[in-house]
Amino acid sequence: MEFRSPFAHQSEVQLELARLNRGRLMPVEAGIESLFKRRSETDWTELKGGWIEAEFLAEEHAAVRERAKEVPREPGRFIEWFEDLKRTGPGQDDPLFPWLAEEASLEGMKWFISQEVAGEAGFDDLVALTQVRMPVPVKLELARNYWDEMGRGTERGMHGPMLAKLAQELGVSRIPIERIVPEALALGNLMASLALHRETAFHSLGCLGVVELTAPDRARAVYRGLKRLGVTPVGQRYYLLHSTLDLQHSERWNREALLPLLRERPECAPAVAEGALMRLAAGARCFVRYRQDLLFWNGFGTARDCGMPLEPIERTAKRRPARRPAGPRAPAAAAARASRRTRDSASARSG
Repeated sequence: MEFRSPFAHQSEVQLELARLNRGRLMPVEAGIESLFKRRSETDWTELKGGWIEAEFLAEEHAAVRERAKEVPREPGRFIEWFEDLKRTGPGQDDPLFPWLAEEASLEGMKWFISQEVAGEAGFDDLVALTQVRMPVPVKLELARNYWDEMGRGTERGMHGPMLAKLAQELGVSRIPIERIVPEALALGNLMASLALHRETAFHSLGCLGVVELTAPDRARAVYRGLKRLGVTPVGQRYYLLHSTLDLQHSERWNREALLPLLRERPECAPAVAEGALMRLAAGARCFVRYRQDLLFWNGFGTARDCGMPLEPIERTAKRRPARRPAGPRAPAAAAARASRRTRDSASARSG
């Protein structure tokens, strides 16, 4: 599979990276004098986390490097290649989303949103980090995108709080990070890592741009599912907005950021392509994992029962599957136990 990445399926690795990235970005009330103390206490943690992060990014990069080598260097042709990722990229037209729109139960939708919220890296913050020291046309377009993400200066219009309100309405806003599948954590970790490091800033530009390109159809499907399940208009708003606004964002991102950049620096094309492919691959892994876990939320016993193909998650032979803590994923084990009890009971009655 194009999106195979053993690191992305390791809960311990992704939990450590998620905590590292949160610590890097979260403001704290500590004061200047605390810098020396904090540095001495966290040097080993950051060093270890940095090595893990580097290995994770190297693995993600290796999976897409060959395909990215083929991208056109001519700016116009590159944009054509980039926009075609909506049709040819990993994870596109995944059957998960029509199923969410038309068949998922409320409990299944809650589980899905809990994973999406946990994997949300904060698009506005990532845009702000990515634009640092970029060429002027890129900075201006990312500034316009950031202004939209920030609700054009109004709290009610900010995109991040819209998603938080949906999670709050569904009762999934306080899910412990340990209960999030590693693939969702890996997605957020990838996006944060690309934006945080200047060595991967052009990768981040492709990563964020491909989100704007491919999100509208998925957002529209989730919105339809939320509406069908009776979620309030306030709760629906995040996905409804992104089903339309991202179309405009994508067009402007490609025309006003990528095209001028590649006219000035065509050598950046492979990095932009790699970032886009890495992000799509990470999303594709999430969709596979979500389909596996979501089957149990609706009482289905096999993939064919709900019409969704089930693909195996690639793991190395040495790696043990992570234990499932109680919480949003518990119905899988509960369903298996209930099935065994039913069979045992039926056998006892027949005897």
